[in-house]
Amino acid sequence: METTEMDAMEEEEPQPNPNSLKRFALKNSIQTNFGDDYVFQIVARDDWTAMAVSLSTNAVKLYSPVTGQYLGECRGHSTTINHISFSGPGNSHILHSCSSDGTIRAWDTRTFNQVLCISAGSSQEVFSFSIGGLGDYLLAAGCKSQILFWDWRNKKQVACLEDSHVDDVTQVHFVPSDKNKLVSASVDGLICTFDTAGDINDDDHLESVINVDTSIGKVGFLGDTYQKLWCLTHIETLSVWDWKEARIEANFQDARSLASDSWTLDRINYFVDCHYSGDDQRLWVIGGTNAGTLGYFPVNYQGMGAIGPPEAVLEGGHTGVVRSVLPMSSKQIGTAQSQGIFGWTGGEDGRLCCWFSDGSPETNRSWISSEFVIKSPRTCKKNRRHPY
Repeated sequence: METTEMDAMEEEEPQPNPNSLKRFALKNSIQTNFGDDYVFQIVARDDWTAMAVSLSTNAVKLYSPVTGQYLGECRGHSTTINHISFSGPGNSHILHSCSSDGTIRAWDTRTFNQVLCISAGSSQEVFSFSIGGLGDYLLAAGCKSQILFWDWRNKKQVACLEDSHVDDVTQVHFVPSDKNKLVSASVDGLICTFDTAGDINDDDHLESVINVDTSIGKVGFLGDTYQKLWCLTHIETLSVWDWKEARIEANFQDARSLASDSWTLDRINYFVDCHYSGDDQRLWVIGGTNAGTLGYFPVNYQGMGAIGPPEAVLEGGHTGVVRSVLPMSSKQIGTAQSQGIFGWTGGEDGRLCCWFSDGSPETNRSWISSEFVIKSPRTCKKNRRHPY
């Protein structure tokens, strides 16, 4: 059973500076399930007609990003789902997922049926995956300390890189501007770049290695030609690199303190993600408190580097740690109904929250009915910092 509460409003303090802080309040909150479940990740289809939400119940639920309507669910994994992603144009109805059960699965979100399953082995865990290569037929996956490759068309394994990392590979990403280049990141603190053209092996295809010196949680691309990487670690540090030159451009070892000192709310306890706007060529790091408040902190990664005061604050929706943020805009959605939707967030309280930003004159208040948030007693607290 899906429950939804509606109360749309926004609070925007008048400021002369167009980059001044905005506070967004709750438009829509969905309780994904009753019981002790988490929201792990939220991703959207290329055409923004659906968004997929991975849960700690080992299921993926689908909703409309515009209305919040529940569409259905995909269920088949037997343990934690570590990463989900939709296919690109042409196959945007296909959703991919990987899990600690050692499988990568594909789902037709029109019927919610599984259409493909690739197994890395019963003793493996798959933490991340990416599809690329010439023709987008190559599937790469981080499986414990290995990177495995399959031909997506026939499900045959074509390569295994086992010497480049010595600990769990948390991230693999094909470079958007060069589909033969693969970037991997690991708990061992290394970011590796590979050329996947031809017969793939560690000796001939490893192009560069960056040592971040601590366990890596997430990386993402930025820059005109995606030549730079942002990197978030499991000890909440932030750095920006030129992966082509293997050169550091900014290093924020005290990122949490810099963010915390820039606002008057509770201290930042963790970072959820980074968001890069190609149109503006700007980078934000998204920090959160244990009580569920989020801030979008601008990152200047040139020169001396700085993390500035938040340009948006999302509060009043979550009661615990936030795990995922899905930014959206009316330009992306292309429908009048989406006007004013800032984005969706999901967290350890099991809630999906939609945030409103269209200048609504309604009273600044938000509420969530208590009957929708009663949870079973926690027998043990999940470790948020364990990334997979």
